Amino acid sequence: MSKQFFIGWIVVFIAWMAGSFLVHGILLHADYAALPNLFRPEDQAQEFSHFMLLAHIIMAAAFVWIYQRGVDDKPWMTQGLRFGIAVALLTAVPSYMIYYVVQPMPGMHVIKQMVFDGSLIVILGVIAAFVCKPAQR
Repeated sequence: MSKQFFIGWIVVFIAWMAGSFLVHGILLHADYAALPNLFRPEDQAQEFSHFMLLAHIIMAAAFVWIYQRGVDDKPWMTQGLRFGIAVALLTAVPSYMIYYVVQPMPGMHVIKQMVFDGSLIVILGVIAAFVCKPAQR
């Protein structure tokens, strides 16, 4: 693993944690609070926060690793957008659709989850592309 990978991993991890806090801790907080039978109370959830941290560490590493394996000799911005869109369509969008089928979640809540998390993942793709762009020739 290269120095660039580790830097990308750390940067994407920090951005993902911050973005997830914005999306789920601020933008969707009221939506989650309105569904007390589907989600743990905040004090209980805090007891398991180390799993959230570990999950983001794993996701950031995999995200950067996969990005670096598929990078082309093309502009980094378009590659980051392409990668972010692909990952969002592979993960966030279908996952929230599946949750909608198996949990009694309001449709607008699910749409917000898909849009907000999908947008975050696209932004993370651009960040990964910027941090992991090949050295200038």
